[in-house]
Amino acid sequence: MKFAIIIPAHNEENFIGKTLESLCKQTHLPSEIIVVNDNSTDGTVKIITSYRDQFDFIKVINSTSTDLHLPGSKIINAFYKGYKSISKPFDIICKFDADLIFPSNYLEQLAFHFKNEEKVGMAAGFCEIETQNGWKLEDFTSKDHIRGALKAYRKACFEEIGGLRRSMGWDTLDELLARYYGWEIVTDPNLRVKHLKPTGENYAKQATGIHGEALYKLRYGWPLTIITGLKMGVKRKSFSVFKQYISGYHNSKLKKLEFLVDEHQGKYIRNLRWKGILKKLNLS
Repeated sequence: MKFAIIIPAHNEENFIGKTLESLCKQTHLPSEIIVVNDNSTDGTVKIITSYRDQFDFIKVINSTSTDLHLPGSKIINAFYKGYKSISKPFDIICKFDADLIFPSNYLEQLAFHFKNEEKVGMAAGFCEIETQNGWKLEDFTSKDHIRGALKAYRKACFEEIGGLRRSMGWDTLDELLARYYGWEIVTDPNLRVKHLKPTGENYAKQATGIHGEALYKLRYGWPLTIITGLKMGVKRKSFSVFKQYISGYHNSKLKKLEFLVDEHQGKYIRNLRWKGILKKLNLS
C-alpha cells in the first residue's frame, strides 16, 4: 500500500531529525513524506532540507503562520498545506507529529491491517513517553482512541468523513465520523512509538476551555459534558479543569457557535458515548 505522510513542524530542531530518520528506515517505505515547515525560527528547516537532499520521497513546504500554538487550527492548517502538495498516488494518508520515533516495521504493520480488512478506515500504534523507569504508555492512551500525533487514514475513509476539521476536537471527531459511516478503527498494542515531546502542561491549560467548546460543537449535550469534565478534573486532580470544561461549553452555547456535526450524527455520537459509559460501568 502507498503511504503519503504529512508532518507539520514548528521549531522542532531537537526532534524532527529523529522522526525522519525512523521513517526513512521503514521496512515499508512511504511513497511521499511532506514536511510543512510552519514558521520555524530555529534549525528545523536545515535538518529537513538535509533529509530531502538524501531521499527523493521527502518534500519540504514552507508556511507562515502565528507562533502561537492554537489548539485545533494551527496544525490542521499546516496539514492541509501539505495535503495540497501531494503529487503521488496514495492509499493511506498520515498526519504525524514531528517528535516521534517509529519502530522500523510501523508502516509495514499498518499496511497489513489495512490490507487484512477492507473496512478498516483508521489504524495506529500507541505512544510512549520516557520516564525515570524507562518508556511507558502515555496517560492519554486508550485502546479505542488514536492519538492526534499519529493518525493514519484509508483514503476512502478520509474522504467520506470530510477530512480533518480546523477545530479543537478534530482528533476525536474523525474517529466518531469514521464509525458513523461504518468504518473500523484498529489500534495495535505491539506498535510502540516513542513520543519525545509529550503534551505540555501549558498547552493542556490553554486547551481545557476549548475542550468544552469542542464538546458543544460535537453536540454532546449537558449530561455528557458534565461527566467528561468530571472525569478530566479527577484525572488531573484539578477542580478548575472541570469548571473550564463547563464554562467552555456554556459560553459556546450562549454564543450559538456552529456545530461540527448534523443532528443525526450528534445523536449517533451521544448514543455511542453512553454505550461506552455503561459498558465501563458493566450496565450493558
